[in-house]
Amino acid sequence: MRIILLVLVSMLLVGCGGHGMSTRRESSAAKEKLAAMKSAMEWQSAKQQLLAGNTDKALTSIDRSLGLNPNVAKSHVLKGRILMEQGDLEGALTWFGTAESLDPENVEAQYYSAVVYERLKQPEESLARYRRAADLEPSNPQYVIAAAEILIDQGELDGAETELTSHRASFANNPGVNQSLGHIETIRKNNEAALNYFEQARLAAPDDPAIQNDVINAQIACKKFADAEHNITKLLKQKGYEDRRDLRLQRARCLVELDRPMDAREVLVKLTTSEGGSSDVEAWIELGKVSYKLKDTNRARTAAARLVAIAPERPEGYQLRAMVFRRSGAMDQAHDNAIKAVALAPTAENYVLLGLIERQRGNANDASLCFAEALRIEPKNMLAAAQIAEIKTGTPHAAVAGVPEGE
Repeated sequence: MRIILLVLVSMLLVGCGGHGMSTRRESSAAKEKLAAMKSAMEWQSAKQQLLAGNTDKALTSIDRSLGLNPNVAKSHVLKGRILMEQGDLEGALTWFGTAESLDPENVEAQYYSAVVYERLKQPEESLARYRRAADLEPSNPQYVIAAAEILIDQGELDGAETELTSHRASFANNPGVNQSLGHIETIRKNNEAALNYFEQARLAAPDDPAIQNDVINAQIACKKFADAEHNITKLLKQKGYEDRRDLRLQRARCLVELDRPMDAREVLVKLTTSEGGSSDVEAWIELGKVSYKLKDTNRARTAAARLVAIAPERPEGYQLRAMVFRRSGAMDQAHDNAIKAVALAPTAENYVLLGLIERQRGNANDASLCFAEALRIEPKNMLAAAQIAEIKTGTPHAAVAGVPEGE
């Protein structure tokens, strides 16, 4: 009987001990679960604060999250992103590296490491990381596009094309992939091929203004000015694009090419008289050209004066002045301005202008030298060749003979 009692007591004691250990394990698990929940909440707060641009608060929140649960890769990634925004690129890399060690297949650790290496001007490291991200998430085209852009920046166009086309079976209709292929062809000066890619990109993303802009530039390069002008007009109607000065300038240039100079002048007058227009050099250049073409002498003279005032280091103002003075017969002033234009930009066009002025002043030898220099710079310059031939045969100058000068 005594033995039986001892056994029962022993069993009771063991049972009480086992229950205590179980309770402690459950309590520990509950605490860990609670810590994980708090850590996740702090992580969410940090992400929202980062998106709102409050990096100091985001850093405090992510540090609390990591303190509660340091073994979550995405928390290390988020801290790295916050440090990126604060300009601490080396610090960011450290945290991305920790995330990678915790989870070698974390795509964001690879992607953001690539972004940092790109900012640090380490293209090879960046390229390797983008490629690794693409391998980890082959359904996402942004990594392939980013890798291709690295190669484009390095001038490796064939490599960039291969990067994109090797994945194109998966992304045949992706606008970003086609857009990047279009950029490659643009650099190669294959304008028709570029336009084809941009058109494919636009089919997939018809409302993407960046792609629309690429289409317009390619259409202008292909001399499809009517299509370009139509698309510019549509783009200018989109929210946020109503006041885009560069688009309005492009439209004016297209209108000139479409032989609608008066419409172009109207656009350019609005550009140069609106806010910011007084210092818009390109708009004043185009206004001067179209005004001269329309024989709007007063406006052409105003444009020339404005250009000389705001861009004295550029030749266009002096060139336009020389043309206006030449048309009015003020040959000395025309000569002085043409000399300045040649000094700033010794182009075939400016040498031809100076040559025409010299010829009208009766300086045939100096005119011949100008036309010869224009032909040296641009061997197929028909006007310079024609002028030299006229001087050799003694044909009177157009202005003297009363023949239109082709202005």
